[in-house]
Amino acid sequence: MRIRAVALGAGISVVLCVPLAISVAASANSEKLLSRDRPTIASSERGGVWRAGEATDADPSSRWESAAGPGTQWVRIDLGAVRQIDRVRLRWDKAFAKTYRLQTSVDGANWTDVYATAKGNGGTDDLKRLAGSGRYLRVLATQRGATSGGYSLFEIRAYGPSAAPLHAVGPASGSLAAGLDDRRKKETALELVSSAENSTLQWRGEYGYIEDIGDGRGYTAGIVGFCSGTSDMLEVVNEYTRRKPRNVLAPYLPALRTVDGSDSHAGLDPGFTTAWKTAARDPVFQKVQEDERDRMYFQPALRLAKADGLRALGQFAYFDAAIMHGVSGLRGIRQRALTTARSPAQGGDEIAYLNTFLNARVAEMRTEEAHSDTTRVDTAQRLFLRHSNLDLTGPLSWKVYGDTYRIAQN
Repeated sequence: MRIRAVALGAGISVVLCVPLAISVAASANSEKLLSRDRPTIASSERGGVWRAGEATDADPSSRWESAAGPGTQWVRIDLGAVRQIDRVRLRWDKAFAKTYRLQTSVDGANWTDVYATAKGNGGTDDLKRLAGSGRYLRVLATQRGATSGGYSLFEIRAYGPSAAPLHAVGPASGSLAAGLDDRRKKETALELVSSAENSTLQWRGEYGYIEDIGDGRGYTAGIVGFCSGTSDMLEVVNEYTRRKPRNVLAPYLPALRTVDGSDSHAGLDPGFTTAWKTAARDPVFQKVQEDERDRMYFQPALRLAKADGLRALGQFAYFDAAIMHGVSGLRGIRQRALTTARSPAQGGDEIAYLNTFLNARVAEMRTEEAHSDTTRVDTAQRLFLRHSNLDLTGPLSWKVYGDTYRIAQN
């Protein structure tokens, strides 16, 4: 087997292994077929005839096929317990992956590459001496080899020693392939944002948060840091007054219009912060904050991420950028990333593109002293990316500003 390093762009490098020819059958004495008829799921399926389990059944003519289109897709096998994996044999259909990773995981969330290539050419890849272990085995396909269709595998055969499993583990949790439009995945995204914005996962306890953090944006308040100097706080109070004309914040609307675009507190002090905290006990105001968060930030970021072919992690990265920099700022960061990397929708490698996007995001954060601490990217989003957790599947563990957070499942 010839092996050499190849760069995928933006600081991501992989091991390039030239696919091997079809080898002889595994030795019954040294290798056991681990994957036959094991529970198998995929990020997508073209239809009932091309289900994920068709790649691990006993029929060599059946196959899994993903939905058509560029971008990342995966197929995952649950081996039932942590097993040693020495060899994997992949038999591709015409819809093969040019760039893909073979990965193992103990928990179904954090993945380790045991093989990666950017030179896939279809046919049969018989990958030996892998020295991997895990309960889960995944083929993560990130670039198509054909100009149309998706990805398709006739067979995934994983082999390992016939000895007993290394140990048993609980099943992975989460909605797996879902994006942030899934209720549970959206909740995960909101908890991740709250860990950076409010130093807590309990974002619903932050409706009444308000202070001037000295970033030149006046008062920062509420569940995602609406600011008196950047129009979004004005939008929130306007909508609250539309729904409930007589409220404690309505008298401050003229002052909010005056200070918009500055860090001034003119007309707001001394009573505005107390009025905000009072309003935060009103369920109507709480609902307004959630609706305006979604309208101004979540929904535009999600639409843009989906158009770029990004899975849940990329969708969250866009959402978090929109919260801090505004949607116009997100678009600027995205455009800078696209000058050096192709998005998945353009046929690019998702991991390489996201790494480039996060580099551009960090560079933007460092232009503002108040946001120069980039740990919300470096020890959270980039950590998930290093573990190839493109679907933000739980369990998740990360750090922001020195504090450790964990989500057991989602």
